[in-house]
Amino acid sequence: MELIAKIGTNRCTHLRWKGLFIDAAHNPEFDVSADYSTWCQHTYKCVGPDGRLVDHEECRAERDCYEKF
Repeated sequence: MELIAKIGTNRCTHLRWKGLFIDAAHNPEFDVSADYSTWCQHTYKCVGPDGRLVDHEECRAERDCYEKF
């Protein structure tokens, strides 16, 4: 849940990661996945339409492609 806590609601609406597609409640008995692979919904790649890296820290309001969630 650490990644979701970092991303929160101040993220780009086009940012995607594998955890969004897991339909299960968090179970504290199991470790959180360390798979933080992210992609942009515009490009379906790890770079956005501006050619810059996509992740929970890089996708900010300063980018032209950013849309607040």
